[in-house]
Formats: sequence, structure tokens, C-alpha cells
Amino acid sequence: MKKYLVIGNPIDHSMSPELHNFWLKKNNIDGYYNKEKLNEKDLKALFLKIKNKEISGVNVTVPFKKKVIPFLDELSLDAKNTQSVNTIHLQSGKIIGYNTDVTGFELAIKKLEYDVEGKKILILGAGGVVPSIIFSLNKMKASNITVSNRTKIKAENLKKLFKNLKTVNWGEIPDFDMVINATSVGLRGQDELNLDFSKVGEGKFFYDIIYNPQETNFLKKAKELGNGIENGKKMFIYQAAQAFKIWHDVEPEINKEVSELLV
Repeated sequence: MKKYLVIGNPIDHSMSPELHNFWLKKNNIDGYYNKEKLNEKDLKALFLKIKNKEISGVNVTVPFKKKVIPFLDELSLDAKNTQSVNTIHLQSGKIIGYNTDVTGFELAIKKLEYDVEGKKILILGAGGVVPSIIFSLNKMKASNITVSNRTKIKAENLKKLFKNLKTVNWGEIPDFDMVINATSVGLRGQDELNLDFSKVGEGKFFYDIIYNPQETNFLKKAKELGNGIENGKKMFIYQAAQAFKIWHDVEPEINKEVSELLV
């Protein structure tokens, strides 16, 4: 039986095992998917297990999307462009890093029928998934993208990858059409971003990459202020489906049953 993993810290919130084990069973694949909380010092041992074929595939979440790169033999184009990896696969003796977050985010936004073209986007956070979101937004022709992070230097560092990026101090709210919470604030139900969106007006689009819980305080308050909201469930499903295809060469079905798994 082949073994698959998602690694991160924290990891309790991840519903990747529910999704991947469902698809493994549906497609009669002899495998099992689990989640594992790791520290950075554990990465070397993990990659040794991949090299020795003890682990067949790994998904990567916060805070390891960049930290795994030195252990990889090759990067896919999207992983290279974003310097972010969320899927690892051993292929012909080489450990390859992929980024399925780019496609996952793009497909999620398109399924919502939200047109990013010409829109002003504000991103909160500068962590692991943010380069993928910026890359995807650029592909979808957003007019400008601004990043705000508590540690401003982390936001500034993203300009090395994305020349036209703007940054603002944490707590500053520039004009936007869409705001994305790409921080981990909200994973625990009581978490608050402590940002004041009361003056931005109605009819904006608030997107949270968090999918568990389904409605963070960030989204609850946005809804109360008369804005459109969406959580990260669709992105999560689409990026997972891309990873599944890389590992198994099978396109998993995304239907109501899959969506209801993640409640």
C-alpha cells in the first residue's frame, strides 16, 4: 500500500486526508493518505523516506512551502515562478516539486464567475501561498495588487518575484475591489484580524483561503457590512485534484459528494 502525506505546522485543521482517501477509494487505488505535524529539522528525514520510496507523495502547507525547495531535484514551471511548492512527487528517481495552488486558485475564482480582470486586489499576509495567488491574479489580469503584512519586509521581499507589486503598512486599507485573507488568522474560530473594513463601502468581495472553519470572523464581518464572501474550499479541492492527478495520473471527480465531505 502506497503512503501519502500532508505536512505542516499546524496541521490539525487540514482536511486533505478526508479528500484524498475518498478519491483513492473511489478510484480503487491501493494507498493511504495521512497528515503529519513536522518541525523544520524533520524535513531531511522526510526526504530520505521519499527517496527510499517509503512515501509516494507529499502535500506541503504552512510553513514549509519554500523551506522544502533545497531538498528537491527539480521544480515545475509554476513552482519555479512562485518559489513555492505544495506537492512533491518521486519520478524516475528525481524528487520533483510542483505548485498546484496557482491552478487551484484560478479555477476556484473562475467557478465563482468572479471576473478579476481590471480589479484592484488587496492581499493580507505574505506567507507560503501568497506568491501563488499573486501569480494567478496576474494571469487573470488584475489591474493592481497590494500586499499588507504585519512584518512589512516579508511583503517587500515579494517584489523580487513580482515587480509591479505594491505594499502598504499593516492596518492601512487602500481602495480595493477584492480582499484576500491569506494569513492563518481564522483557523481557530475566535481569531480576529483586527482590521477595520467599515469604511470601504458595500459590494466588495472578501475571500478567505481558510476553508475550516467555513466562515471565519473575517468573512462574518464582511457579510454584515454588505459584501460578497467566499471561503477557500473550492481552491482547496481544485489544488488537491491537481496533486492527485500528478501522483496517480487520474482526474478525480469533483461533485456534490466531494464538497459535502468538507463540512
